[in-house]
Amino acid sequence: MKSNEPLILGHRGASAVAPENTLAAFAQAIRDGADGIEFDVRLSSDGVPVVIHDATLNRTGLISGTVGQLTAAQLQQIDVGRWFDKRNGDRVFSERLPTLAQVFDLFATNNAVLYVEMKCDANEGARLATAVVHQISQQKIRERVVVESFALSAVQEIKRIDSAVRTAALFEPGLSQPVSTLRAQSILRLARDHQADEIALHHSLARPKLLHAARAEGFEIVVWTVDDPDWIKRARHHQVKALIANNPRRMVEVRDESLLPIGRN
Repeated sequence: MKSNEPLILGHRGASAVAPENTLAAFAQAIRDGADGIEFDVRLSSDGVPVVIHDATLNRTGLISGTVGQLTAAQLQQIDVGRWFDKRNGDRVFSERLPTLAQVFDLFATNNAVLYVEMKCDANEGARLATAVVHQISQQKIRERVVVESFALSAVQEIKRIDSAVRTAALFEPGLSQPVSTLRAQSILRLARDHQADEIALHHSLARPKLLHAARAEGFEIVVWTVDDPDWIKRARHHQVKALIANNPRRMVEVRDESLLPIGRN
């Protein structure tokens, strides 16, 4: 693949076709040709990083309760595939809520890139960062892992614990930070101040001015969540490192079709 081609990462795995943040979704993303995956981690009550986006179990576990109130062993008994079956109805998934260690084990024998998003508040950022770095140190995959978070103090904590771990600062527009007020220099200053190596931008923030400024400062750029193949052309033009997609197969197909020699497509 050419150096200016963006990596395609599965958003919570191949979450368009399999239940998000499960081993099934991660394996499907790789079968679909993704260059890697992006997924979320939180701490269980006994301090184990487990893979789930929400703080509660209502949506993907179909039960009441919060992640932080249960042990890792208890969480691993929860079926996080049935909710997807109820929504789609064409395939039966029975997936248990995985730990970070299990995900790293799944990817131990391939070359996929792993973007680990820490879901935490300021109070538990240091604990989660410590647990994530510990798991990275247990596997020979350090060069393929990028740890990211909206909690930028947790991103900085990763660097404090192990400066060799690559990090990304996450940014999205919101009620407290509408697009109009998220200036390029503010984003880059925050990323720089918290020692991030990369910036991961919601697609609405990925405007030419910011992308150019980020590249000029040496930041690698990731854009999420995009399933529109038009983003591939933009990513090439602006030297975006990776695009995070719910359906990585479609994005990979479009990217790679354009690389075929004339007459072979």
